[in-house]
Amino acid sequence: MKIFSSQQIKEIDEYTVIHEPVSSIDLMERAARQLFKWITDKFGRSQRFVIFAGPGNNGGDGLALARMLFVDRYDVSIHYISISDKTSGDWKLNRQRLDDETKLRLNILTKTDQFPVITSGDIIIDAIFGSGLTHQVDGLAKEVIIQINSTDAVRISIDIPSGLFGEDNSNNSCENVVKADYTLSFQFPKLSFMFAENSQCTGEWIILPIGLNNNVIQNTVTQFFYTVQSDIAPIIKTRNRFDHKGNYGHGLLVSGSTGKMGAAVLGARAALRTGIGLLTCHIPSGGNIILQSSVPEAMASLDKSPKYVSGIGNVDAYNAVGIGPGLGTHPETQKAIFKFLSECRKPLVIDADALNILALNKEWLLKLVPGTILTPHPKEFERLAGKADSSYDRLKKQIVFSATYNCIVVLKGANSSVSIPDGRVFFNSTGNPGMATGGSGDVLTGIILSLLAQGYTPENAAILGVYLHGLAGDLAAGMSCYESILATDIINNIGNAFNSTRKPDTES
Repeated sequence: MKIFSSQQIKEIDEYTVIHEPVSSIDLMERAARQLFKWITDKFGRSQRFVIFAGPGNNGGDGLALARMLFVDRYDVSIHYISISDKTSGDWKLNRQRLDDETKLRLNILTKTDQFPVITSGDIIIDAIFGSGLTHQVDGLAKEVIIQINSTDAVRISIDIPSGLFGEDNSNNSCENVVKADYTLSFQFPKLSFMFAENSQCTGEWIILPIGLNNNVIQNTVTQFFYTVQSDIAPIIKTRNRFDHKGNYGHGLLVSGSTGKMGAAVLGARAALRTGIGLLTCHIPSGGNIILQSSVPEAMASLDKSPKYVSGIGNVDAYNAVGIGPGLGTHPETQKAIFKFLSECRKPLVIDADALNILALNKEWLLKLVPGTILTPHPKEFERLAGKADSSYDRLKKQIVFSATYNCIVVLKGANSSVSIPDGRVFFNSTGNPGMATGGSGDVLTGIILSLLAQGYTPENAAILGVYLHGLAGDLAAGMSCYESILATDIINNIGNAFNSTRKPDTES
């Protein structure tokens, strides 16, 4: 699924109107009908709907929705925030339809003391501003938004929470933005929905298709994407009846140190559950019993040091390498990584302490084999690329970092972002807060290592790995709750994640 800028969405709307052909007012009617269906499917007639409309097309959507609700005998009121004498053409047409087809009165708010009485059982519909907003909200609109946010009512924003910008909100203030419980976005998510600090405004966001022209969607270029099941299913390779373990690669996982052998165990189990043919774990010799007894399916390559990794050796026999979980940052380990990076030409995924070692020795980044996958969480990424003032600023740094070092960065978090050296970024649609638990990142490293060893391209290994990881976490949460998820639960649901993702005609 593509993520477009606010300007691009406007152009796609205009193209649809010209080439479908459909009038802009009928496209608005189509959008309002989708809003009506979602809202009436979720909420009953016993609740009162209070709609706040602005002067633009977002307000026009609100007017159309108010008419539909009233005609279908819902309890609804609509209030126009009088911040401009200029209203859009489609707004005027919907105002006329409201007057002609209903007895619903449009209330005009010119000052804040006209704000309606709202109870906790009411549903507020926010149709004040759309995604084309380019400046911070002030004046009457800001005061109304503050009052909307102070209520205990359920808040639903049309297309985007009023006051939120579609892309960069670095210089915006959440005080000026409706804090929605639900955001009903037309056709596409907005880039700003991907960022953590905006979640308090977007709430749960839902995509409503409104039939925009598919040709222009396909032909409009964007660097941002939101990966969903239909994008992921075709990536998964099909196994053949006469395949053997040699067909699915031999991976090397370099991990573990005294007190952190669990990371090696989790990474190894995840790699094996993801379908790798053979797995060898290079670990401190003191961790041999732990690994062999916990993961009998994996082979062990023992370091001469019992406490930490001090040398990795030749990796030519392996199809891919994963390095970092539980590794520690001992000086001998740093030397081992320097030598390894100087010699390794295999597909590579780097995580955890290996990233911290790179952050201490940034010049070593130039040694990365092209297409190397780095899997930092935000703090680890800032150690590598510098502090960011906002999620949008961090995204820009991520894009530059991937291009500079010809690497793929998996920036972990809600909607984990996968940046490709050519500038494309894929935001993930799976995962949940319960995955914020120790060992979850080690599992992701094992999954990606397994996919690399099986011959997936680094790009597909990163995108597919992040998706499966998140989906396995979602399936684990579905069996219990967010609070009780362990990294082991994610591993145990990797197979279920594959089955949920595959197209029906590829299942056997």
